[in-house]
Amino acid sequence: MSAASLPALPTVAPQILASLERLVAVVAQLREPEHGCPWDLAQTPQSLMPFVIEEAYEVVDALERAEQADIAEELGDLLLQVVLQAQVAQDQGQFDLAVVADSISDKMIRRHPHVFGQADANDAEAVKRAWQEIKAQERAAKGLDPVATLSETLAKAGRTNPPLSAAMEISKKAGGAGFEWNRVEEVWEKFEEELGEFKEAIAESDKSHQQEEVGDLLFTVVNLARWYGLDPSAALTGTNRRFVQRFAQVEAALEKPIADYKVEELEVFWQAAKRKLAGES
Repeated sequence: MSAASLPALPTVAPQILASLERLVAVVAQLREPEHGCPWDLAQTPQSLMPFVIEEAYEVVDALERAEQADIAEELGDLLLQVVLQAQVAQDQGQFDLAVVADSISDKMIRRHPHVFGQADANDAEAVKRAWQEIKAQERAAKGLDPVATLSETLAKAGRTNPPLSAAMEISKKAGGAGFEWNRVEEVWEKFEEELGEFKEAIAESDKSHQQEEVGDLLFTVVNLARWYGLDPSAALTGTNRRFVQRFAQVEAALEKPIADYKVEELEVFWQAAKRKLAGES
């Protein structure tokens, strides 16, 4: 679809464009060889990867707390990572931010012919069907099979999700394709089997084997959660939050460093914190 055939796009406020331009200029200065920041100049796409993940999680945390000021700040931190990655690539003669922006704009236009073209899509389901058809066309244009194999889909889920979410997505897709237990009791049997194998591995000295077995055990727990309609990521997030809340209560009650207490004494504080927080909720 040519630019001339596109419907008129909304006008972007000059202040937004100016602010984005300012951010790009700031990052370019940080990467300026003679007068830039030594830390920023030392970064590579690979060294910045942990920050991309961290900032994405902090955006999600701010969104869940619905704190508007924090959301704006964390989105800015995430945007910085995009601009910084593009600047590093530009410095290495690979691509620049314009390529990044044009690429995603082109993709959005291509995948929304009901907005930017003559196609019809009157509801979300119609949009989803059209989206899948367009993705198939894109794959074919790259010389790939129009529809990804299940193993390709599972591999992508493993690459592009946090481990716990990836396990849930992989097991869900495999189960939906028919690679599934018949009854939940069979999943429990698998859990007992994996727990036994993990215990046996712990008795050995092979860390690699132990790692494999604890992974198998965790994957089975994810499947149990799926069978009972539970979200393991949300469950673990809740457990983490409750642990921190209880630990904060314990810290507040202590009169000396935590290392000076016996485990039995700390357990008393822990149980008191659980009761207090349970009463408040």
